[in-house]
Amino acid sequence: MKKTLLLNAELSYCLAGLGHGDMLVIADAGLPIPAQVKRIDLALSLGIPRFHEVLNVILSEMEVERAILAQEALINTAAPAWYQSLIGKGLPAQFETTSHENFKILSQQAKAIVRTGEATPYTNIILCAGVCF
Repeated sequence: MKKTLLLNAELSYCLAGLGHGDMLVIADAGLPIPAQVKRIDLALSLGIPRFHEVLNVILSEMEVERAILAQEALINTAAPAWYQSLIGKGLPAQFETTSHENFKILSQQAKAIVRTGEATPYTNIILCAGVCF
């Protein structure tokens, strides 16, 4: 059995296959997932698992070079706080923003979208893979 935080086999396999610049989306329960993008559905019910719980585990195993949020996420005053709390724990010091509509277009290029049970609107992030060397 793995000793790291991430035990989900499908998600672990996905992260192991990411290359430099590849995108992984962590999404709330309502983000539309394009048919051509791999869906890793962790949602059990509204609020379970929470977005930040899934993000924390993914950051323990993924090298992140860039992060992109929807501008609408900044309306939710908790968004900048959770982001700031994860700087130095895997998130870069700055994040990029785009409109929610453009965020959905960008998500079509993702290797996978991880669906959480999060019920807070616009609680989504695109993580762009970096390299460890």
